[in-house]
Amino acid sequence: MSNVKMFKLLGVMLALMLIVWGLSPVFRHQALTNDVIATAIILVMIGVAYLIILYNPSWTKAVFFFEGIVIALSGYMLLDYPYNIELAVVGLIVIIIAILAYLQKLPPNILKWFYR
Repeated sequence: MSNVKMFKLLGVMLALMLIVWGLSPVFRHQALTNDVIATAIILVMIGVAYLIILYNPSWTKAVFFFEGIVIALSGYMLLDYPYNIELAVVGLIVIIIAILAYLQKLPPNILKWFYR
Protein backbone atom coordinates (compact mmCIF):
# COMPACT_ATOMS: atom_id res chain seq x y z
CA MET A 1 0.00 0.00 0.00
CA SER A 2 2.87 2.38 0.67
CA ASN A 3 4.12 1.93 -2.90
CA VAL A 4 0.80 3.19 -4.27
CA LYS A 5 0.88 6.21 -1.97
CA MET A 6 4.49 6.95 -2.97
CA PHE A 7 3.60 6.61 -6.65
CA LYS A 8 0.70 9.04 -6.28
CA LEU A 9 2.85 11.47 -4.30
CA LEU A 10 5.57 11.38 -6.96
CA GLY A 11 2.91 11.83 -9.64
CA VAL A 12 1.50 14.89 -7.88
CA MET A 13 5.00 16.30 -7.53
CA LEU A 14 5.67 15.74 -11.24
CA ALA A 15 2.37 17.38 -12.22
CA LEU A 16 3.02 20.39 -10.00
CA MET A 17 6.55 20.67 -11.37
CA LEU A 18 5.20 20.73 -14.94
CA ILE A 19 2.63 23.38 -14.05
CA VAL A 20 5.21 25.59 -12.31
CA TRP A 21 7.67 25.04 -15.15
CA GLY A 22 5.01 26.11 -17.65
CA LEU A 23 4.13 29.24 -15.65
CA SER A 24 7.73 30.18 -14.79
CA PRO A 25 8.17 32.59 -17.76
CA VAL A 26 5.31 34.66 -16.37
CA PHE A 27 6.81 34.61 -12.86
CA ARG A 28 10.27 35.58 -14.20
CA HIS A 29 8.81 38.40 -16.32
CA GLN A 30 10.23 36.84 -19.47
CA ALA A 31 9.09 38.22 -22.82
CA LEU A 32 6.01 36.27 -23.87
CA THR A 33 6.60 35.15 -27.44
CA ASN A 34 4.51 32.63 -29.34
CA ASP A 35 7.05 29.90 -28.55
CA VAL A 36 6.86 30.62 -24.82
CA ILE A 37 3.05 30.72 -24.85
CA ALA A 38 2.78 27.43 -26.77
CA THR A 39 5.23 25.72 -24.43
CA ALA A 40 3.44 27.08 -21.35
CA ILE A 41 0.04 25.92 -22.60
CA ILE A 42 1.30 22.43 -23.35
CA LEU A 43 3.20 22.02 -20.06
CA VAL A 44 0.33 23.28 -17.91
CA MET A 45 -2.20 21.09 -19.74
CA ILE A 46 0.01 18.01 -19.35
CA GLY A 47 0.39 18.74 -15.63
CA VAL A 48 -3.35 19.19 -15.13
CA ALA A 49 -4.09 16.09 -17.20
CA TYR A 50 -1.66 14.05 -15.14
CA LEU A 51 -3.39 15.17 -11.93
CA ILE A 52 -6.78 14.20 -13.38
CA ILE A 53 -5.54 10.78 -14.50
CA LEU A 54 -3.91 10.09 -11.12
CA TYR A 55 -7.15 10.53 -9.22
CA ASN A 56 -9.61 9.27 -11.82
CA PRO A 57 -7.95 6.63 -14.05
CA SER A 58 -11.17 6.01 -16.00
CA TRP A 59 -10.74 9.41 -17.65
CA THR A 60 -7.42 8.47 -19.26
CA LYS A 61 -8.81 8.13 -22.78
CA ALA A 62 -10.75 11.39 -22.68
CA VAL A 63 -7.85 13.34 -21.20
CA PHE A 64 -5.47 11.83 -23.76
CA PHE A 65 -7.83 12.86 -26.57
CA PHE A 66 -8.10 16.40 -25.19
CA GLU A 67 -4.30 16.59 -24.81
CA GLY A 68 -3.91 15.70 -28.49
CA ILE A 69 -6.27 18.48 -29.47
CA VAL A 70 -4.44 21.02 -27.29
CA ILE A 71 -1.00 19.99 -28.56
CA ALA A 72 -2.07 20.04 -32.19
CA LEU A 73 -3.91 23.37 -32.05
CA SER A 74 -1.48 25.29 -29.87
CA GLY A 75 1.51 24.02 -31.81
CA TYR A 76 -0.03 24.71 -35.19
CA MET A 77 -1.38 28.16 -34.34
CA LEU A 78 1.49 29.54 -32.23
CA LEU A 79 4.71 28.13 -33.67
CA ASP A 80 6.60 28.90 -36.88
CA TYR A 81 6.73 26.76 -40.02
CA PRO A 82 8.77 23.63 -39.39
CA TYR A 83 7.70 23.25 -35.77
CA ASN A 84 4.00 23.91 -36.22
CA ILE A 85 3.61 21.03 -38.68
CA GLU A 86 5.61 18.69 -36.43
CA LEU A 87 3.55 19.50 -33.35
CA ALA A 88 0.31 19.25 -35.34
CA VAL A 89 1.36 15.76 -36.48
CA VAL A 90 2.24 14.75 -32.90
CA GLY A 91 -1.15 16.01 -31.73
CA LEU A 92 -2.95 14.09 -34.47
CA ILE A 93 -1.05 10.92 -33.53
CA VAL A 94 -2.14 11.36 -29.90
CA ILE A 95 -5.75 11.88 -31.03
CA ILE A 96 -5.62 8.75 -33.20
CA ILE A 97 -4.19 6.71 -30.30
CA ALA A 98 -6.99 7.97 -28.02
CA ILE A 99 -9.65 7.07 -30.60
CA LEU A 100 -8.13 3.61 -31.08
CA ALA A 101 -8.11 3.18 -27.29
CA TYR A 102 -11.83 4.05 -27.17
CA LEU A 103 -12.47 1.45 -29.87
CA GLN A 104 -10.14 -1.04 -28.13
CA LYS A 105 -8.20 -1.59 -31.36
CA LEU A 106 -4.72 -1.18 -29.82
CA PRO A 107 -2.43 -4.08 -28.90
CA PRO A 108 -3.12 -5.43 -25.38
CA ASN A 109 0.23 -4.23 -24.00
CA ILE A 110 -0.64 -0.62 -24.94
CA LEU A 111 -4.34 -0.95 -24.12
CA LYS A 112 -3.58 -1.83 -20.49
CA TRP A 113 -2.49 1.79 -19.89
CA PHE A 114 -5.97 3.04 -20.84
CA TYR A 115 -8.04 0.49 -18.93
CA ARG A 116 -6.89 0.22 -15.31
